[in-house]
Amino acid sequence: MTAVRSADRAAYHPAMLLAIDIGNTNITIGLFKAGSLATSRRASTQPRASVDELELLIDGLLRLDDASFADVSAIASASVVPALGAAVESIAARRERPVVVASAGTVPLAVRVDRPSEVGADRLVNALAAARLHGTPAVVVDFGTATTLDCVATDGAYVGGAIAPGLELGLEALAARTAKLPRIELRSPDRAIGRDTVSAMQSGTIIGYQALTTGLLSRVRRELADTAGCDPEDVKAILTGGLSAAPWARALDGIDVIDPDLTLKGLAILHAEVSGGEPLELGLLR
Repeated sequence: MTAVRSADRAAYHPAMLLAIDIGNTNITIGLFKAGSLATSRRASTQPRASVDELELLIDGLLRLDDASFADVSAIASASVVPALGAAVESIAARRERPVVVASAGTVPLAVRVDRPSEVGADRLVNALAAARLHGTPAVVVDFGTATTLDCVATDGAYVGGAIAPGLELGLEALAARTAKLPRIELRSPDRAIGRDTVSAMQSGTIIGYQALTTGLLSRVRRELADTAGCDPEDVKAILTGGLSAAPWARALDGIDVIDPDLTLKGLAILHAEVSGGEPLELGLLR
């Protein structure tokens, strides 16, 4: 499989890279200029969108920051929605832009799991960014549609992780499958013992989710540390994803770094390495 598809490889210039992260809930784009993330935007994912509709959406998001596809010299993409991933490749082809598509075959990491092809592209890109930017061993906690923990061994290999239903997904299911429980604001309650329905739900979701995350993180850290022969606190923990900026998420114990843009940065690193550049020249550490 060819990692870079292009009508003209010479068109690539690292100062104008468009990174596209297509998740089940949101599409996030980032425009990298001179290796630094200049802008990022987010929109709801429409899984049935046509190529034209997706192109219009991305161009519209770029124009919010006075940019357009005409400014883009190259594209790096990760998608967990196959039809939209293919649409990005079609857009790149007709715009005559080189594109790097993240997968187990293109991300420059050893993938030591039973079925590498089943690992989500975003999870591999997060692991790459964690290893290159923060060192190993490391765990990436991604708060998205699902909550994922992804583990990077001391030698930089991706070695698996854990998947749990995302917080918002759980709340939607709770409201949809019960007769009297309402949709609530994601706000951390003052106490665990709720005195009305809303505060009880906030306790169960926010405090309960904090406990789920810290519990999983602690165990994963311990297992990675045992394998690496180090202390658990030596395993870096990086928090990312759409909910990582929420106050309740920032209050989680055991997190070393919070970086909502980790996936976009990982795509920029992937593109630099696949295209022959050096990741530390991207300015991502600043």
